Amino acid sequence: MDISDMRRDFESEGLDRDALDNNPVRQFQTWFGDAREAGILEPNAMSLATTGGDGMPDIRTVLLKYFDESGFVFYTNYGSRKARELAENPKAALLFPWIALNRQVRIQGKVEKVSKSESLRYFASRPRGSQIGAWVSEQSRAITSRGLLEQKVAEIKRRFSEGEIPLPDFWGGYRVVPERIEFWQGRPSRLHDRFEYVKQDNGWIIDRLQP
Repeated sequence: MDISDMRRDFESEGLDRDALDNNPVRQFQTWFGDAREAGILEPNAMSLATTGGDGMPDIRTVLLKYFDESGFVFYTNYGSRKARELAENPKAALLFPWIALNRQVRIQGKVEKVSKSESLRYFASRPRGSQIGAWVSEQSRAITSRGLLEQKVAEIKRRFSEGEIPLPDFWGGYRVVPERIEFWQGRPSRLHDRFEYVKQDNGWIIDRLQP
């Protein structure tokens, strides 16, 4: 299938250095707010790229659950493929593809586990069904049928039929601590505006990148 003629021009206002916040997390907060106001479906959906010890890149979509000056947080099973890769190489890249706004944000940095208290606080806020799902799934492992998964759901429901569901010791959060953040604004004729923030000991350096 030849799809080489699929294209559109990006008609959007430009991005100037003077309009950018000197702090990339505050700039991200502004753009994230714009994405929410625009009605983008799940603006917190982000592509998470990791590389394990074998050097093979891997990518999937996860949900951002919290961000501040210390980093960008998501949650997962600590036995999942992404977790195994992060144990081998604790670095990752994130991509927020807000295409409807002709925008992208790219983030690179080191990765660390969040504290157990942070994981517990978030886990307690999840719907009960999602809490059960965390207990049921041996994420990324093979399973013979959907029926077996549903049997495991029924078993966990019986096990925790009363009271609160505890945090599994194999489930929790990761924080991507940013070292490099790029804000990309689509422009006509593919002459896009790109600004990159690079972390230094005394703050952030901002450069305009060629498209």
